[in-house]
Amino acid sequence: MTATDTPERTVEERATDGARVLFGVGGLIAIVLGLFVLFAPKTSAGVTLTLIAALIGAYAIVTGIVYFGTAIFSRGVGGWSRVGHILLGILYVIGGVIIMSNLMFAGVVTALMFSIMVGVLWLFEGVLAFATASKSNNKVWSIIYGIISVLAGVALLLSPMMGAVTLWWLLGISMVVLGVVQVVRAFRVGK
Repeated sequence: MTATDTPERTVEERATDGARVLFGVGGLIAIVLGLFVLFAPKTSAGVTLTLIAALIGAYAIVTGIVYFGTAIFSRGVGGWSRVGHILLGILYVIGGVIIMSNLMFAGVVTALMFSIMVGVLWLFEGVLAFATASKSNNKVWSIIYGIISVLAGVALLLSPMMGAVTLWWLLGISMVVLGVVQVVRAFRVGK
């Protein structure tokens, strides 16, 4: 080896460069998607909700076909079990077809159900925080957390559509912030 030859890069250097690229690209994607959510909330929500509804509809149809096939081709399935599998398969397929027939409506219903579920969970978290506050080392913070959680849960339950919109905005903001952090990490890896 002469003085002009460059030594091969070590595995560690290549791994560091790979991590940089991964953090950088992932961060940039998160920033772009977050900005899309923030500056085109209707479009981004429409695309996302339609995609989620399509996946749910496809899942329901495939599951229905599997139940139907199980009822027909399984030898160990008895009479009533076979009828149950056939009925369940038919219901899944019908549900999937209904979802696929109006993807946007199904997506909105899914978003509302998610918003209501988060509201109920936050309400229960708040109640649990109050119930365990007496045993907590930080009673004041437990009570503050409980109050915020209950108020947020009630707000989501009283207005689930507004809650879904707010959760969508928070997702966009967090994607931008986390994307910026990832890009910064890309420049700091290995230093």
